[in-house]
Amino acid sequence: DLQICQHRAPTCCTKKMEDSYQAAVRRERTQSIQALNFELKYMIVGHITAFQEAFESLLRFAENRTSSLFETAYRPMAKEAAEPVKELFTDISLYILGAETTVESAVLRFFDSLFPLVYSRLINPGITDLSEDYTECLRLTRQDVNPFGRYSKNMVTELSKSLWASRMLSQALSLGIEVINTTEHAALTKECSRALVRMQYCPHCQGLTLIRPCVGYCLNVMRGCLASVSELDAQWREYISTLEYLTNEMAASHDLEIALTGIRNSINEAILHAQLNGPQLSATV
Repeated sequence: DLQICQHRAPTCCTKKMEDSYQAAVRRERTQSIQALNFELKYMIVGHITAFQEAFESLLRFAENRTSSLFETAYRPMAKEAAEPVKELFTDISLYILGAETTVESAVLRFFDSLFPLVYSRLINPGITDLSEDYTECLRLTRQDVNPFGRYSKNMVTELSKSLWASRMLSQALSLGIEVINTTEHAALTKECSRALVRMQYCPHCQGLTLIRPCVGYCLNVMRGCLASVSELDAQWREYISTLEYLTNEMAASHDLEIALTGIRNSINEAILHAQLNGPQLSATV
């Protein structure tokens, strides 16, 4: 009744032993693949952790730097500007981590919130309190009035390039882990497990427990077992190449540190522009 280890000579194997051999090769193959993948996964996870820690540190530094701008240069609106600044950097963090948002929407929402403060605290400091309706009106008309000139759009452009590269790198590293997890748990086919039993365990049925298969035989069996996974090879190589491209871009024209620390200057220039055009803005409003 043997289905796999069929020999002409007398055998000490039974059907039950064949079944236990098939369970053994599945377990051993999974453990071997997981052991080989562990180092690669460990390295990628290390890169993800290092990137996120560096990014969060940069973000906190840039946020504190931006907050200090209001506390030192624009004290009349510093307390009220704290919340829009916090929201801006929260949106940036969520964007890089893969949230369904855009840099443009985050930046423009920030300037929408900033306009009523600049208008009532700097351009017309005599205004004590704006009604909620008036404040909302200023928010909604900010893009039409364009109090910050080209500086709000410039900030979007400068941030988008660097933050996009960072977002792609974060997602790409996470994707690598997903691919490895999926492939290492790929089920062995029935034909594969039978071939592995023939190669590794059938000699045991003849008492030949120390004989190992030749290299050519082993490679042929493993090629058959891993045929579906090996189709990923070309795409995986392209994935590695893309990661290299992204890291090079981030070290060059898409430098995240320069982009984040530059937020303070961009906001300052935008506010100065609004102040210089104060009388015209008041008339327009």
